[in-house]
Amino acid sequence: MSDTTVRQDVATARSARLTIEPPGLWKQVRTHVWRNIKHIRRMPEMLADVTFQPIMFVVLFAYVFGGSINAGVNYREWLLPGIMAQTMAFSCFVVAIGLTNDLNKGIIDRFRSLPISRASVLIGRSISSLIHSSIGIVVMAVTGLLIGWRIHNGFGKAVLGFALLLLFGFAMMWFGILAGSRLKSAEAVQGVMFTAVFPLTFLADTFAPAANMSPAWLRTIAEWNPISSLVRAMRELWGNTVPLAPDSALPLHHPVLSTVLWSVLLTAVLAPLSIRAFNRRTTD
Repeated sequence: MSDTTVRQDVATARSARLTIEPPGLWKQVRTHVWRNIKHIRRMPEMLADVTFQPIMFVVLFAYVFGGSINAGVNYREWLLPGIMAQTMAFSCFVVAIGLTNDLNKGIIDRFRSLPISRASVLIGRSISSLIHSSIGIVVMAVTGLLIGWRIHNGFGKAVLGFALLLLFGFAMMWFGILAGSRLKSAEAVQGVMFTAVFPLTFLADTFAPAANMSPAWLRTIAEWNPISSLVRAMRELWGNTVPLAPDSALPLHHPVLSTVLWSVLLTAVLAPLSIRAFNRRTTD
């Protein structure tokens, strides 16, 4: 084989390598989602928080507190949207802890050596966490049906209610990404996230009517809480609510629109901060 032929073969090989393009963003995202879902398959105990815990919450609140709280309507029907909203808010725990573990184990550094987008890592983690939390929503819905919860306003509004739940969950994912990128350990993530999110889910129209809260400033905070808008929207769409007090805050008078606006606003604020924190963490 002549030198000219060898040089031509080398040039052809180099040209072929240069023309190979990395997979598209959507394919990268699908790969990350599948990787995260496989972790659940290999460690089924990761599903405990979206299987046993939702059943326990629904049963405890429905039967232990149901006789003590006057919501003005069947408490079990009134309760389910609140617990679902809390579960979706807690979904940011999953993405934060998963991202922190990947960063600490050096997996993200391996991803950086590949010709893939950093955004695919974050989007894939968010979608897989939404899938994880959606399992809990399904379990809650089945449990609710068994104890008497019903949707009264038809299929279309039922789907819209669940869509709002996923939209808000996506917005909360960015808070999880921000915490997972800023904090250095899973223990720190759990402490900070629990301290921030847990009061937010109770200081809302979730498990007790915000209109009954006292003093007045506490009621105001609860009614302007984005979770209150989400819960009110689901209750109205599903026919599980009571007439609203005339002096209630503006978001509760337009809960569906308010939930969409809150979700867009949270995403617009948290997404750039999260991406910046992730980029700083992965370039140190």
